[in-house]
Amino acid sequence: MAILEIENISKSFDRTKVLKDISFNVEQGQVTSIIGSSGSGKTTLLRCLNFLERPDGGIIRVNNEVLFDANDPETYKESTIRTKRLHFGLVFQSFNLFPQYTAKKNVMLAKELLAKATPEYKERKKEIHEEIEHQAEMLLIQMGLKDRMNNYPHQLSGGQCQRVAIARALALEPDILCFDEPTSALDPELTGEVLKVIKGLADKRTTMIIVTHEMAFAKEVSNQVIFMDDGYILEQGTPEQVFDNPQMERTKHFLARAHITE
Repeated sequence: MAILEIENISKSFDRTKVLKDISFNVEQGQVTSIIGSSGSGKTTLLRCLNFLERPDGGIIRVNNEVLFDANDPETYKESTIRTKRLHFGLVFQSFNLFPQYTAKKNVMLAKELLAKATPEYKERKKEIHEEIEHQAEMLLIQMGLKDRMNNYPHQLSGGQCQRVAIARALALEPDILCFDEPTSALDPELTGEVLKVIKGLADKRTTMIIVTHEMAFAKEVSNQVIFMDDGYILEQGTPEQVFDNPQMERTKHFLARAHITE
């Protein structure tokens, strides 16, 4: 069953068309990797899914609920954007942690802000805080950061910062976890740390969309691979179909330059 349905999404900046009629589905528990050269529209697509950018056209559905329809202005009111973002957890390539907060506080912050807006917060403030703190601790332990919870971002390696960012995204229990080039700012050793965590999430059937340049990793963990070029989806299918038997010349050229290894 499709948890995410994207139909005919388009996006332009001034006169430059960045996304051109993008359509695909993501199944529950599926890992979808999006590959392609720089400037192909991959990051813009993720930003549209997370409502950091508003598409010019198309429809976005999650669990059969229409989150965005370019023909229905009611679906892109600013007052509903925060709620719609909760369907997606986004892990940025540059971590985007708050430097003034510890790792644990970074993970807790969004959930605490949401809790404060609930009717029961005043009565259950201490209990709610303890619940959120416990969840943050469990997530950081899952990320292998048990002894780093009270460290600040400047006291952590890049790989550790990215694992905090993953824990922060998971804290809101999103339907779909999105990664935007999660290892591009890391050296090879730290890249391995983060990819191991993402693979662990894949093994637990976490629904994920991963924009990545790590081709061997995408081939290993994905159920679906999408190749984008110049704002279009040129090819999509299983890892075996896209990596081992690409149909488009542009896909073949890209993969040849990427040096996919078994």
